[in-house]
Amino acid sequence: MQNNRDEQNKTDNSRRNFIRNGATALAGLYIVPRHVLGGSGFIAPSDKLNIAGIGVGGKGFDDISHFHAGGKANIAYLCDVDDRQAADAVKKFPQAKYYKDFREMFDKEAKNIDAVSVSTPDHTHAVAAMAAMQLGKGVYVQKPMAHDIYEVRMLTQAAKKYKVVTQMGNQGASGDGVRQLVDWYKAGVIGDVTEVWVWTDRPVWPQGIPWPSEKPPVPAGLNWELWQGTAPRKDYIDNLIPFNWRGWWDYGTGALGDMGCHLIAPPFQVLDLGYPESAECSVAKRYITNWTPGYFPDSGPTASHITLAFKGKKPGQTIKLHWMDGGIQPTRPEELGSNETMGDGGNGVIFIGTKGKMMCGTYGINPQLLPTSKTKETKVPQTIARVKDQENGHYWRWVEACMAGYGSKEANELSSRFDLAGPLTESVLMGNLAIRSYDIRKPISGKSDEYDYPGRNIKLLWDGENMKITNFEAANQFVKRDYAGNWSLGI
Repeated sequence: MQNNRDEQNKTDNSRRNFIRNGATALAGLYIVPRHVLGGSGFIAPSDKLNIAGIGVGGKGFDDISHFHAGGKANIAYLCDVDDRQAADAVKKFPQAKYYKDFREMFDKEAKNIDAVSVSTPDHTHAVAAMAAMQLGKGVYVQKPMAHDIYEVRMLTQAAKKYKVVTQMGNQGASGDGVRQLVDWYKAGVIGDVTEVWVWTDRPVWPQGIPWPSEKPPVPAGLNWELWQGTAPRKDYIDNLIPFNWRGWWDYGTGALGDMGCHLIAPPFQVLDLGYPESAECSVAKRYITNWTPGYFPDSGPTASHITLAFKGKKPGQTIKLHWMDGGIQPTRPEELGSNETMGDGGNGVIFIGTKGKMMCGTYGINPQLLPTSKTKETKVPQTIARVKDQENGHYWRWVEACMAGYGSKEANELSSRFDLAGPLTESVLMGNLAIRSYDIRKPISGKSDEYDYPGRNIKLLWDGENMKITNFEAANQFVKRDYAGNWSLGI
């Protein structure tokens, strides 16, 4: 793949220039006139974006279906290491050529691909997305952008370096709810925010458990070697696929990775947050049986409370963001009625300001001022443009931006392009770094079964620019992991 990159980039640039120049010549009209084609709303194949889907089961299938539904995308290639998970996509898009290894697909088909959708398990987001960007392809990557902070930073920089259109799959970032929160905040309705509380009922998959000892056979249709990708090699276990991999650090990013990019996105957009300055955490104990404590560092905890501190926009201002998962929730605000739902029940966000409070549910839905009676009474100017079609628009605007090209108005207006999604995702993953640092243990000298936990009961200080914990060196092992085998980001 690398040997043909220069030649391939020329081909790909020519294709993108053709699409972009053609669009300019037609004043932005992609749809061929009906009187020419004789069909209502028909779009010529040459004016569609050719998309390759990597990871096309579950959410991946949902993503490519959304792209296709907008009418301007052709799902040209499908890639999945598991034939079972890909079955629905293969059935819906029978014209798409199917591959198991995205590297082979790029080697053979790169000249025919305009953009790539990545919805694999978290541990392979970065290698797939980076390979696509290095070929000059626009990328849409499911949340979180990547598994590690380092990977996220490299993807963010690569988007600018290779001049490609990007979007992360936190569709709520394109919703009206987040924009209403921004309008209220800019109007000064709740004053300056000092704290934000974010919570989720995740995980809804097993965590806080040891790796199973059983060694069942690998199911037919699954390439277990390819599925493991960048992760350390282990024997296959049942019920890991399609969902429970989220609870294992080798593959997933736990409750934070699953829901953090949806729930922490509103605070990032409202408050224009950057890298956190520090992180603290506490986690639920884990047990084997009969209340015997267990030590399972390969798996995320059943519940956690993370506190991230950010520098505010005013001199000396600090904003604390609290994350709570496993069903833990913050105390109900006094302004919220006794029978009113906090957030959306299992998930939510509350902003604490110097003059008032506001809250929302997952994806920023149902934004409300507190007390909720103020919501309809308060009228403020609209300061941020709404995204047409909201959630659908998150997908469709990315397709249109890829067709318009990097640096275009369409591309610059995307809600979760990597320069925005990168710092958000890094902050989410900083919470995981704190959790994993909490689990670091060292034997106590002279005691065979007693340990010290140096990562507990401390505040981790973060140098965001240099991606480094400055007061606990052992924590930095979680900034960047080593890849198995010959996998590489290629940088």
